[in-house]
Amino acid sequence: MTVQELAGKSGLTAHTIRFYEKEGLLDRRHVRRDANNYRNYTEEAIERLGFIKKFQGIGCSIAELREVLRDKDEHLRTNREVIAWIRQKIAEVEGRKKECDQVLATLGRMLEYRMKMGRKRRQGHAQETG
Repeated sequence: MTVQELAGKSGLTAHTIRFYEKEGLLDRRHVRRDANNYRNYTEEAIERLGFIKKFQGIGCSIAELREVLRDKDEHLRTNREVIAWIRQKIAEVEGRKKECDQVLATLGRMLEYRMKMGRKRRQGHAQETG
């Protein structure tokens, strides 16, 4: 399939797919060159890109993605090492969640304040015209 077809199926842009390929996250199992030198992506590429999207969603860098994918393909790390990495990622995500919760609380207070201000202005305006 072409990069545009893959983009449609994966929900990523063609530019992003080419970037991942350039970074070594897609290999010969995922993209091949036709006789005319055009890229031809395999069905495996869809699954691979879904995996990449999930791991980017939890905050993995490109370097971490390379490591995770290499381990997925070659099983280089021990179970204990993978468990330690997962625990580290959980801690990072929980930290980001805490930050997001704080931002949401601040925004909630700001919204409440602005809504009260709006009511006071309307009340003041109603008294002036009444």
